Amino acid sequence: MELRKIQDADLGNKRVLLRAGFNVEIENGNVKEKFKIAAAKDTVEYILSQENAKLALIAHLGRPEGKFKQEFSLRQIVDDVEKILNRKVKFAEDCVGEAVKRELKKLNQGEILLLENVRFHQEEKNNERKFAEKMAENFDIYINDAFGVCHRRQASVVKIAEILPSFAGIRLQEEVKNLGKVKNVPEKRKPAVAVIGGIKIDTKLPLIRNFEKNYDYILVGGKVSIEAMNRKVKFSGKVILTFDFAEGKKDIGEKTIAKFKEIILQAKTVVWNGPMGEFENPPFDKGTKELVKAVIESGAFSVMGGGESVQILEENGWLEKISFVSTGGGAMLEYLSGGEMPGLEVLRRSSFAGSGIAR
Repeated sequence: MELRKIQDADLGNKRVLLRAGFNVEIENGNVKEKFKIAAAKDTVEYILSQENAKLALIAHLGRPEGKFKQEFSLRQIVDDVEKILNRKVKFAEDCVGEAVKRELKKLNQGEILLLENVRFHQEEKNNERKFAEKMAENFDIYINDAFGVCHRRQASVVKIAEILPSFAGIRLQEEVKNLGKVKNVPEKRKPAVAVIGGIKIDTKLPLIRNFEKNYDYILVGGKVSIEAMNRKVKFSGKVILTFDFAEGKKDIGEKTIAKFKEIILQAKTVVWNGPMGEFENPPFDKGTKELVKAVIESGAFSVMGGGESVQILEENGWLEKISFVSTGGGAMLEYLSGGEMPGLEVLRRSSFAGSGIAR
């Protein structure tokens, strides 16, 4: 069953709640991951192009564990959201209740209302229906454009979509479409190469196993490779672990870089998740940078995702040189591993209040 799409919704004269993926890194009061905010732009513009539509954005930042914490307030990103989306942004001090109702009434045509961090409420994490009803009471339509939380069973992702007419935003549709292209690769787009790095082998192992079924090579670096060797994990011949290292095992070594590049340069499809080493501490960024340059040079259809991977692309001006950059880290892993995606499934089911579909 296909996702219900925003293009099929009647948004005219409606109050629209958009779930956005604004869980960004902030340094000295400035947003470091502008890409995640910019990803919402097409959906925001589409909504505001509809006659008299009012728009509020709901999102989370960090893990405040159900309590108000200043360092996790979304108030601090208002200026960045305004600049990146090129729209006037107003702020509501909560994501439910009178604060939202009051600010929505004051909202002028073309302006955006950013709601406070939804994770300041523990009910969000618990996926509680009563809390979702409070979120829903100020709105007519719900749009999910935050692929990065679609693997979470939470109130602003799942439960609210069972209450309001709900649809997938433009960015969410693009995520599903492009990740679908690298999940099952046809013969005409092979050789297919997966590059897996970062930490925590337990989160990456299901992904590697899934890629073993359909991919030609799985190149494994970072601490994932070290842990796999330490645990003596058995893989098929398609999986190539790091076989030499930089100082202190903080990056893949020269021979591994050369072999991995040779394989990547022949690829027609490349999917990447996680850096090859401690890229934030030069010179241990060499392996990651060399392989990204090989992906770009290969001309392959390429998909990259995960916070660290996106940071590398942003810092080096490579975002536009990758075919598709996913806003999801854990969600990308879950989707490509064939795991549960409750945020997507609820947009495929027919059980929600009313249709909200344009006739």
